[in-house]
This record gives sequence, structure tokens and C-alpha cells, in this order.
Amino acid sequence: MTRFHSYSAATVARRPADRAGEAESRTVVALSEYRPVAAGKVRELYEVDDEHLLMVASDRVSAYDHVLETPIPDKGRVLTAMSVFWFELLGDLIDSHLVAADDPRIPDEVRGRALLVRKLEMLPVECVARGYLSGSGLAEYRETGRVCGVPLPDGLTEASRLPEPIFTPATKAELGEHDENVSLDAVAATVGRERAGQLRDTTLRIYERAAEHARTRGVILADTKFEFGLAADGTLVLGDEVLTPDSSRYWPADEYAPGRSQPSFDKQYVRDWLTSPESGWDRASDVPPPPLPAEVIAATRARYVEAYERITGRDLTAWPS
Repeated sequence: MTRFHSYSAATVARRPADRAGEAESRTVVALSEYRPVAAGKVRELYEVDDEHLLMVASDRVSAYDHVLETPIPDKGRVLTAMSVFWFELLGDLIDSHLVAADDPRIPDEVRGRALLVRKLEMLPVECVARGYLSGSGLAEYRETGRVCGVPLPDGLTEASRLPEPIFTPATKAELGEHDENVSLDAVAATVGRERAGQLRDTTLRIYERAAEHARTRGVILADTKFEFGLAADGTLVLGDEVLTPDSSRYWPADEYAPGRSQPSFDKQYVRDWLTSPESGWDRASDVPPPPLPAEVIAATRARYVEAYERITGRDLTAWPS
């Protein structure tokens, strides 16, 4: 099926914006100027015209397949500003769907957390690059000694640096389900052998460029996820968000110590609180998570803002300029 949008095939194409209940509660703002296309966990898409979409990032935060009722102030601005920074920095490696972050077609009520982007035919693959072993990759390694079919040395542990970055693609899951790690052969069966190789090579080139920049800023880019689409002429284009705290693991380099979970610039603080006795929430239950306390909100916001300011060297208060 051809999907013309610029967000995740799983989180957008199969999730209409006017869906009742859960999706309705996640809507950022009703933009009368444009037709709503889809609503995801964090973003909404609106059709601007036949060639463009408006991608709006909210302050919502998701954890353990739930969208929490408590927003994180400025999170949408961080995701948007950080994506723009990286799209511009990576422009010599690959074209992106970004048209503008400051355009008359962007309504004032979402300015700073919305991007005007090109419509693309998105490829149904989560393109993940890993330079360190963590998360689902660590779990798979412990079971098989491999990640997505890539053999790894014995003796690696939590947060071990890999001998070289690896491409570990995943399928795009439906809302409420988990992405599934797959092999390069599985990707080739979906998009063709040549395209699969292009996705692997491009993903690793982008990761290596971004990881080197992050190192100069005192930050480790442990892993990250990219989504790609095709322009009308078949050119591969970088879409969705890119190298944000929601799509990447960023660790402070001065606190790095393999063999344990690393402090990170993302929503891990939210996850940790939800699974702590203090929250009183049972993850295995059907009960939605409780509201976040003020201190968790403030600490999470601080992590997102610090990620942006450390990586870019810019002050978030200046966004959008």
C-alpha cells in the first residue's frame, strides 16, 4: 500500500485523526485552515495542499504504550527545534522532507512546534543504528548473541560500545504494540535488496556523522531511529523527526560507565517513576498510568531542554528565531 505522509507508517497511516476516545484526547489543536490527516502519540498531521503537510509536535509523553495525561512543557518545541537543527546539519548527506519551520502557512498557535514538510511515500521500515548495546538490542543479544542477525562479540554487557555501529531495522507496529527487530533479509523482502542496502548504508552514515557531532558536545549517541520515504522521482528522503530525545538514546559522556543503565536525556525519568512504588501503578494492569507529579514533570522537561541546548549549542528560549 502506498502511504503519502511524512510520519510513521504505523503511527499515522492507520490512525485517523478523528478516531474517538484516545486519539481525540491527544489532539493538540483544531486547525480550521487545514484538513486533519492523522494523530499519533506525540504528533498530528494536517494536509496543507497536494504536496505539503503540517507536522505538529505536542507536549504529550508516552510510556509503556500509554499516552500520559500529563504534558511536559516545551517538549514539542524541543522535538521540532532539534529536528530542524539535524536536518540542516545532515543536508549534505541526504535530502529531507523539511520545507520550513517559519512559513506563513504555519498557524501562529502552533508556531515553534510545527514544520511544513513534503508529502512522501514512506517506507515501512524503522531504520535503527546502534553504536552501543542497550534496550531491545541488549535483550536480543543476551538470548542469541546477535542483534537483528548481526553477530556480536561475547562478553558484552549493558551499555557496551560496539566494535562498529550496526544497522538493526524493525517493523512498524500498530498503536499499542511493539516494533519487532528484523534482519536485513527481511527488509530486502519488503523493499527490495538494492533499497535495503541503501537504507542500511544511509542510516549508518547519518548515525556516524551525528555521533561524532554529539561527542564534541560531551554527549554519547547510543542509538537512534530514522524513517525514510520516497519523493515523486524515487529519491530517498529523510522524513519524520530526526535525532530527537524521543527517537534516540543520548547519554552524558562524563557519566558513561558500561555495565549499568546510563543516565539519559529523555523520558526515562518518567518510566522510572511509573514503575517505582511511589507511583502506585501496576504496569501489568489495565489501569492507565497516574498523573505525573510536579517534580517529575520539571525534571523531565529539564532533560529535554538540556539535550537540545547541549547538542545544538543554542538556547531554547531563542526558538523559533
